[in-house]
Amino acid sequence: MLEKIFKLKEHATNFRTEIFAGITTFLTMSYIIFVNPSILGNTGMNTDAIFMATCIAAAIGTIVMALAANYPVGMAPGMGLNAFFAFTIAAPVTAGGFGYTWQEALGAVFVSGVIFFILTATGLRSWIIGGIPKSLRASIGAGIGLFLAFIGLSNPAVGIIQGNPATLVSLGDLSSPGALYAILGFFLIVVLGNFKIRGAILISILFVSILSAILGHNEFVGVVSAPPSLAPTFFQLSFEKVLSGSFIQILIALVLVELFDATGVLMSVAKRGGLLDETKVPQAKKRFNRALFADSTAILSGSLLGTSSVTAYVESNSGVQAGGRTGLTALAIAACFILAIFFSPLAASIPAYATAPALVYIAGLMLRELTEVDWDSPTDSIPAALLVLGIPFTYSIAEGFAFGFISYAALKMGTGKFKDIHPATYIIAFLFLLKFALF
Repeated sequence: MLEKIFKLKEHATNFRTEIFAGITTFLTMSYIIFVNPSILGNTGMNTDAIFMATCIAAAIGTIVMALAANYPVGMAPGMGLNAFFAFTIAAPVTAGGFGYTWQEALGAVFVSGVIFFILTATGLRSWIIGGIPKSLRASIGAGIGLFLAFIGLSNPAVGIIQGNPATLVSLGDLSSPGALYAILGFFLIVVLGNFKIRGAILISILFVSILSAILGHNEFVGVVSAPPSLAPTFFQLSFEKVLSGSFIQILIALVLVELFDATGVLMSVAKRGGLLDETKVPQAKKRFNRALFADSTAILSGSLLGTSSVTAYVESNSGVQAGGRTGLTALAIAACFILAIFFSPLAASIPAYATAPALVYIAGLMLRELTEVDWDSPTDSIPAALLVLGIPFTYSIAEGFAFGFISYAALKMGTGKFKDIHPATYIIAFLFLLKFALF
């Protein structure tokens, strides 16, 4: 049966290799089951329900990827997208957010998922991706990375960065327990990662949590229990803000991040796993298109369950490196997420200073995308820099996108390089400009 569904022999793999690859991928991406409740919990959402929604949404998305596309790709709520949800969409206006309730934010995620699905079905997804300048595409990941780092370092439980009336921000108390635990966790992740130890982030989170509990700085509430209730977030979407002016820019930001994040990961995994075989172009292209549809449906299911946008995880490359080539790897990942729902007490025992280092570490990895920017061309590099700086400085992914796309269109037109501007870039820049003019 497995041979018929996943074509193991055709992909030169076997059951044992696929299962091992799936476990490998899960270990490298399992930090999300601890980090996601920590981030989304800032909106007032029930963290136990978020934990459940994270595990179930990841399992559903990954199963769809396995059966529809036969790809060895893990799905889960995306880093960066969850930060945008919590610290921009559902953050108070006084804190630089849009002032949405978390229910309205879930509604925005659902609508973005519908748009994302339509873009995929009509082929517009490829048109938009092909039309966004390479420099801006590269800077999006880096900008979101800086945003994640700022969130992690400024968390009150960490306090490495704190507010200052004179300078806006300043260095916090590095001798506080939270700061010391965060520093320890960060260096532990980097050291383990350097030695290519699987699950480095997860190991660091658990080590810091256990150590702080032993030293009396954290309360340990257990490891295993019956799964918590999903009811507090299940089908709690609200569409009251759909017709508001801010909804448009939220959708633009969500859809763009979803587009580049998911498509980039799928391309990366497909290339590394030899799934885009040039000798089998029709079959490979058909399979890749199915993968695109799979990640489109995952966003919809995640919003219904009660979590931010679900996307393909770049950590899937670790499973491919371990030999994973088919959807059986993805099924193994999904099975691990389902088993994880019985470990909610462990998730509740994880303090913010244990998860913050993961944000900073991931930020460091995302910054390497800046190497793709054409720094020799000011009309490319300056918009890219404005996008990267705009996101953390305005504490908003949407505003950073606006800075980048508007400046790119303006500089290209100002220097007579009209041919460099794709219609998709014109449209996005115009919509952001309209937002500043009218809203």
